[in-house]
Amino acid sequence: MYPFEYTRVSDTKDALTAGRRGGRYIAGGTTLVDLMRETVERPETVVDISGLPLDEVTATERGGLRIGALVTMSAAAAHPKVRTLFPVVSQSLELSASAQLRNMATIGGNIMQRTRCTYFRDVTAACNKREPGSGCAAREGYNRSHAILGTSDACVATHPSDVAVAFAALEAEVHVLGADGQRRIPFADFLLRPGSTPNREQALRKGELITAVEIPALPRPLASGYLKVRDRQSYEFALTSAAVALHIRGGVIREAKVAAGGVGTVPWKLPAVEQHLVGERPSASLWAAAAAKAADGARPLAHNRFKTDLLKRTVERKLRIVGGTK
Repeated sequence: MYPFEYTRVSDTKDALTAGRRGGRYIAGGTTLVDLMRETVERPETVVDISGLPLDEVTATERGGLRIGALVTMSAAAAHPKVRTLFPVVSQSLELSASAQLRNMATIGGNIMQRTRCTYFRDVTAACNKREPGSGCAAREGYNRSHAILGTSDACVATHPSDVAVAFAALEAEVHVLGADGQRRIPFADFLLRPGSTPNREQALRKGELITAVEIPALPRPLASGYLKVRDRQSYEFALTSAAVALHIRGGVIREAKVAAGGVGTVPWKLPAVEQHLVGERPSASLWAAAAAKAADGARPLAHNRFKTDLLKRTVERKLRIVGGTK
């Protein structure tokens, strides 16, 4: 680990000042500290924001939820309003990491975490995300766990967050605070596809601070859930996952929110699946037909071709469960 300066702030003004000077924000430290140990990240200054008042879950006036950036994963998963209004969020958090990590890691840090690609974390390997212009060792290397959607010639790494998949499905917004004041970023625009600049991962301006993630109000009744497929049942990242939320009234699907994880360079919204569902009555044939569209545009690599069919099966299974036709 390289030498660095540590500073702790107690208000957002001091945090923003330190961030504009190049300081890296840290709260639970479950990702950044690991990357610093592996010398993937070499910040000169680390700014501890764990004391800021950003650790509350509150209901919005219209029936949505605002989750503070410093709410821990375990606290968010256990919160009664989260469990009642958006079970998909609680389930995605409970299927993430280990209990010890969930007790430390924060919502803001979770959506900011960097890829678990082994080539990114190996400083001897070529990685455009870590060192722009150096190449992508994963494309010709062992790429079983890599993305099949949203890839580019420069990068095929997946985004590792589970709860980000739920946020993408629910069309959440990220609240940020910066030198120019507050702004809201739609979750679909917050995490960036790699394109030719995979080193730029979020739509944050220099020094901006995430203050909350807000889930909008959705029509009720709303059934939702998260399914994660992985190599082992214990602490492991997803091969594929599906976040589903359905508003069914009068026996007809009035609104559908579906996203996938473990297969995209960002949490992958599935509008073709959603469009196929709306206006239809739940049935086994409907789930299968909608799920068949989940891998549209997939570009699998040598070792992850299996993900195309696995993604379809995962989405179909979760649609059946949430739709009440197991």
